[in-house]
Amino acid sequence: MSNSDARHEAGPSDTTSCGREIPRDPRLDASMGLLSEGYRFVSNLCDQLDSDIVSTRIRLREVICLRGGTAARLLYGAEGLTRVGAMPSSVLHLLQDKGSVQQLEGRAHRHRKALFLGICMDPARVEALVAEFRAAWRAALDEWEEADSIVLQQEAARVLTRAACRWAGVENQPEARLAEEIFDMIDKAGSIGPRNWLAQMRRSGTERRLRKLIEQVRAGEVVPGSATALHAIAFHRETDGALLDDTVAAVELLNVLRPIVAIGRYITFTALALHRETNWRELFRSGTLELAADFAEEVRRISPFFPFTAAVTTRPLQWEGYDLPADQWLLLDLYGTLHDARNFPDPARFRAERMLSWSGQDDCFVPQGGGEVAVTHRCPGEMITVELLKEAIRLLCLEMDYEIPPQDLGVRLNRLPAQPRSGMVLASIRRRPGTEPCVAG
Repeated sequence: MSNSDARHEAGPSDTTSCGREIPRDPRLDASMGLLSEGYRFVSNLCDQLDSDIVSTRIRLREVICLRGGTAARLLYGAEGLTRVGAMPSSVLHLLQDKGSVQQLEGRAHRHRKALFLGICMDPARVEALVAEFRAAWRAALDEWEEADSIVLQQEAARVLTRAACRWAGVENQPEARLAEEIFDMIDKAGSIGPRNWLAQMRRSGTERRLRKLIEQVRAGEVVPGSATALHAIAFHRETDGALLDDTVAAVELLNVLRPIVAIGRYITFTALALHRETNWRELFRSGTLELAADFAEEVRRISPFFPFTAAVTTRPLQWEGYDLPADQWLLLDLYGTLHDARNFPDPARFRAERMLSWSGQDDCFVPQGGGEVAVTHRCPGEMITVELLKEAIRLLCLEMDYEIPPQDLGVRLNRLPAQPRSGMVLASIRRRPGTEPCVAG
């Protein structure tokens, strides 16, 4: 079904209609259930009530939870929805922040989104980012050989920060500090209380530095390459012809850097999958990499990344015969949709032979959102994600040898965002004979 079909299906409801009754969670409030069940929260609730749409309360706010491809078409294709007010402020301020493209709708959103499409979906620019990632990984490999062991999740964030900064034209930034700050934004987004507050404080410092950089670019004191994200954002004009506000420009620059660093979690889960899927690992180590994209896409499907996405109705809608009132909070179960046996048989099993692809427009394959990327809130960075994962597979299998020491590789699904408990420790790292050493540049 096309997005236009979805808009028709989820159009304004007739005020006289009496839709199907939405199954309701009997609990007064399900907040503790969300904390204890994490990624499985919505699916558990849907399974208990035998429905792909259920109503509950989180922090005493009424929310309708949905899962599946038709629900994805609703949240990523229907008019009459907004992201404003859909995300808890503690998450919003650490991830997208106010004024970002995710907080826009309609023409303003499409215009700003085009900026990100130009930055993130130009094949030549994606190839340039992969080259920066390769160089940063090789430079880190020199250091890793000297260490007894590394925690890959932390090191991947450091490597990706260096690559992202050089690719985006963000020069003269404290890369080690920036890597820690961005890692905290991602890692603490699902927490509440002091840990989240501290991460928000650190993000404010990051934004101040990037705002100063934007000011320097506009004043001609810093001259980034014309193809860089820094240049594109600094001189982007809105629909009214005005430059972005300095603060908003800094937010959007960070919204290029942060998602690239977040791919480090997928890289960690890729290394975990290579450890467990020995046949695939040996295939790649033989130099046969034609199926690396299929492996990367299955990593994106099976690994816990974004648990949910949310929206708020701006007018009454009807979906699948159910009435959705105006100002209704909606929660789409991304993880549950990706782990539903109706969509992906034997969903707990890693099967790269599913031959999934971000470009296939499969409404159920939504690790980074769904719908048409140019006009919806689907992440524009899926091409980047897959290409970086393919390169990580090549680097892990062909450019280095390492051991996996005893460690806790379990993944707690009530931790948001999830990760292997150990962070994926690699030990006794050695560059493989015949591979290219780092060349300082």
